[in-house]
Amino acid sequence: MTEISELWSLQCMMFMLLAVGMVLKQKGIIKDEGKTVLTDVVLYFFLPCNIINSFRMEFDLKILHKFAVLLGISILVQVVSYGLSRVLYNRKPAEVKRVMQYCTIVSNAGFLGLPIAEGIYGAEGMMYTSIFTIPMRVMMWSAGIACFTESPDLKSIVKKIAVHPCIIAVYIGLGLMVLQKPLGTMYAGILQHSALWVQSLSGVVVTALDKAVRSAGSCTTPLSMILIGMMLAEVPLRSLVNKDALVISAMRLGIIPLMVLIGCKLFRVDEFLMGVCVLITGMPAGTTSAILAAKYGCDYTFATKCVVVSTLLSMLTIPLWCMAI
Repeated sequence: MTEISELWSLQCMMFMLLAVGMVLKQKGIIKDEGKTVLTDVVLYFFLPCNIINSFRMEFDLKILHKFAVLLGISILVQVVSYGLSRVLYNRKPAEVKRVMQYCTIVSNAGFLGLPIAEGIYGAEGMMYTSIFTIPMRVMMWSAGIACFTESPDLKSIVKKIAVHPCIIAVYIGLGLMVLQKPLGTMYAGILQHSALWVQSLSGVVVTALDKAVRSAGSCTTPLSMILIGMMLAEVPLRSLVNKDALVISAMRLGIIPLMVLIGCKLFRVDEFLMGVCVLITGMPAGTTSAILAAKYGCDYTFATKCVVVSTLLSMLTIPLWCMAI
């Protein structure tokens, strides 16, 4: 009962932050330009800081084994999602079909899933989620983009993935965890023979950097939820009822995570890892679907409905999945 109470408390907190975002947008306190800036700030700064923080734990070889299991499951999820996207929507109009394909392949796991995983499973859950979302980011910049346009070349895909801020944060986090060093101490050896005042100054700077990353990372969840609330405010609630949007919501929030749950049970995957996998695959449609639909001449309004409807319903399905696992 205590765990369920904490889960609902987390959901209530997220609903409140969503409401704040909606009010800020509806009252015009934050304009469209502000939403764009906030999106970039969260994606390129606060979220990477939070990912780095999630790797601050004792390292052992069992963690590498769990990473391998997570990557294997995530790759299978992406392969199945891609297969479903290719066969399920062929009777839909082209502009709707492309949106539905993208929403099936790409979820909001990298933006919404990370703070939710941290809230439910703590820093360890955040760390494993960072690893689990790597294959999805690969699909996002390859097969995902191909839903709206021609397949990008391999060089551009590798470049976008390798230098993505969240992936760079994973590199840094892994390095800190393996070396078992606080952020910034990798330079200590260089400065150990320097003057005393240089060593003292470097110590202050390293400590300040470490605290800054910790502090910035703690801002990720509230900022992310406020931003999603602002997105929800852009679509009138009366116009949300859409059959195809409900189909995407059922696929993203129910069918795919159920398949993952059954697969993990059959292969007796560690319960903690199974929980992370089910939770993250049960995330709503990716917010980038609306951006790409508008850019490439698809149904932007429908894409926005898919994001909004699946996000609203996820506030109900996420607690249900957590209780189920």
